[in-house]
Amino acid sequence: MKVPTIGESITEVTLSQWLKADGDYVNIDEPICEFESDKATLEFPAEASGKIIHVAAEDDDLEIGALVAKIDTSAAPPENTSKKEEEAPAAETRKETPATPEPAKASTNHATGHPSPAAGKILREADVNPDSVSGTGKDGRITKADAAAAASAPKKESAPKSPATTTTTNAGNFSRETSRKKMSRMRRTIASRLVEAKNATAMLTTFNEVDLTEIMALRKKYQEKFVAKYGVKLGFMSLFTKAVSNALLDFPNVNAIIDEDTNEFIYHDYTDISIAISTPSGLVVPPVHNTESLGLAEIELKIKELAGKARSGDLTLDEMKGGTFTITNGGIFGSMMSTPIINRPQSAILGMHTIQQRPVAVNGEVKIRPMMYLAMSYDHRVIDGSTSVTFLVRVKEQLEDPIRLFMGF
Repeated sequence: MKVPTIGESITEVTLSQWLKADGDYVNIDEPICEFESDKATLEFPAEASGKIIHVAAEDDDLEIGALVAKIDTSAAPPENTSKKEEEAPAAETRKETPATPEPAKASTNHATGHPSPAAGKILREADVNPDSVSGTGKDGRITKADAAAAASAPKKESAPKSPATTTTTNAGNFSRETSRKKMSRMRRTIASRLVEAKNATAMLTTFNEVDLTEIMALRKKYQEKFVAKYGVKLGFMSLFTKAVSNALLDFPNVNAIIDEDTNEFIYHDYTDISIAISTPSGLVVPPVHNTESLGLAEIELKIKELAGKARSGDLTLDEMKGGTFTITNGGIFGSMMSTPIINRPQSAILGMHTIQQRPVAVNGEVKIRPMMYLAMSYDHRVIDGSTSVTFLVRVKEQLEDPIRLFMGF
């Protein structure tokens, strides 16, 4: 069994986890291992039934076509003795016990207590031992829902020692120990692309600030009705996405990219907004397509869907493709100001930041308003300084006057 062709741009994968032990009997189409590519995690199914023989090891980097494992198709499947061991009790015992139906016992096999690839990834990132998780999937397999519940559950704290047995030690102070951990393929890809973006673009950043008084009043006034009708909250991301989308249609240079091979500008008459989503494995930026044609509820639902898939490791390669502009929200982590790095081959990225109550001058009076700093990094080869500033002002104007947001100007 060799590494299959996964995508046009993928030439190498990492064997992140064996799902079957060396020497196990596997059935055809049964997942035997998990590959981690630059963009997604994939299961590798068996091409035949038989005894599996590992060739590659976990954490190995494998090129497309490299040998992963061998399957001995002449090996006989193991005998199923579980039925003989679980026969019903004798007739006398049955008479003495109440006629209550006994729950059926789940069959046990390699899947029992074993996490699915996505579940295993969640457990590893949350540092949760799979042995402590009860699987609710087929044959007791640990599902993503099981893993997510275990990862979000508060960890039990050890009982405090009694005063008589408590000892004070400074063993951890002034430690000089080090440890090593291999970078995941996604983290390596992110690192190389960030360096590429810094070195291959003439990147500058322009700043502005936005008064979110009207946006917050809008959300407060219509939030309950919005949730009742669409089943999702009206968040800041859909409003910012719509404001950016409207502005991009008026400033086509900001929505353009450079074709490095032909030295041509490629303009888009649509807006595919990539949304930066933080996951334990790193930052991913799946795009919401055609935001210029979507309503706020449709944008919110799509962002929610993509965020859920990103954090559970279920994003497909197709869902990661594309994007003409990126929005990243460092404010959810408390960032007050930053200079985001362009998501190549795009030409610009908007950074949102934390909302702070600050004194501002309004019509000659000092008032306390919810203010946010905005930062837009852009490729100066594509976008002039005046265009970047005017674009950011257009976004600011729409957010400070939501009527303009819905009117599209």
